[in-house]
Amino acid sequence: MKFLIITHVEHVLNEGKYYGYAPYINEMNIWLSHVEDVEVIAPLKQGEISAIETFYQHSNLKFSAIPSIEFTSAKLIFKSFFKLPIILFKIIKACRRTDHIHLRCPGNIGLLGVLVQMFFPNKIKTAKYAGNWDPKSKQPISYRIQKWILKNTFLSNNISALVYGRWPNQTKNVLPFFTASFYDSEINKVSKKEKTDTYRFVFIGSLVEGKQPLKAIKIIEALKHKGYDVVLNIYGDGSLKQPLECYVADNDLQHIVYFHGNVDKETIKTAYNNADFCILLSKSEGWPKAIAEAMFFGVIPIATKVSCVPWMLNNGERGILVDDNVEVATVKVIDFIENEDFKTVIREAKTWSQRYTLDYFNKEIQNLLYKK
Repeated sequence: MKFLIITHVEHVLNEGKYYGYAPYINEMNIWLSHVEDVEVIAPLKQGEISAIETFYQHSNLKFSAIPSIEFTSAKLIFKSFFKLPIILFKIIKACRRTDHIHLRCPGNIGLLGVLVQMFFPNKIKTAKYAGNWDPKSKQPISYRIQKWILKNTFLSNNISALVYGRWPNQTKNVLPFFTASFYDSEINKVSKKEKTDTYRFVFIGSLVEGKQPLKAIKIIEALKHKGYDVVLNIYGDGSLKQPLECYVADNDLQHIVYFHGNVDKETIKTAYNNADFCILLSKSEGWPKAIAEAMFFGVIPIATKVSCVPWMLNNGERGILVDDNVEVATVKVIDFIENEDFKTVIREAKTWSQRYTLDYFNKEIQNLLYKK
């Protein structure tokens, strides 16, 4: 099978290998293990390989570089306008010579791919929509256009739009899907949670505004002031790291809030095994891997009611759903600590999350590729 990937993810060429954002590349390597020929259409940048990037593992991979495009300012719109013919020409040519078109959405390149795929109704196609599919959510117009075209059975024929969560009133094009981080064999490595006097929290994710790490810290601060013995370990990096470190120092929280930066998978697994709660107050999400991973290890998630999170947590039976407000969220956490049965919630969370393993993911990918 000839397999084509159309994505906005920026790549770096290093020693003959193409590197990109590790969670995306690791997922795509599972797809690529089942195909003979691969072509990737994506932006290629100059630079060093970062700690959160890895490479495609395929012996017959062709990379077709395209320029990045942005529409966030008048200047960038003007520049991007002249790049569009080059990008569209490469996408159309690649779609003609492939057997399977795989789109990564939402994104500007994904939008172009969604438009082009309409002219290839007989090709087998998949579109991984990694954003928020919630029909009621407020999103950029380009995202809404992509969603509308993907679920339209006339404009998008022979396609499976893979979305996170189950939503009402969807077409046959829309397939509830998931992502995974761990194998079946790793279930046995989950430690049993032992009750301690300290409530151990983790934040795992990028330190950016959309993840709202400051609010996570403020909840820990509020719990401390109310007399609870708490600790928060933060794993991840980003533009907010320095301001967050300053806030922790200014408010004398260094002895309960610790920054660990970007770390490897084994360190993250150890962090989950040693935690009681995982806190993630995102403004928006697709499939929040930190929440699913935490549940896999019996860590109780604390999360905002965005995207498919209420479905993941079964409206609060598998974790704590909170509002986007520190004071209200703190009250909800305290109520849980004082009144809820930890063991029941942990059991429900683990049972749900441990269904979605890489072994299961691999089988579902094969079904999509070969229509089993």
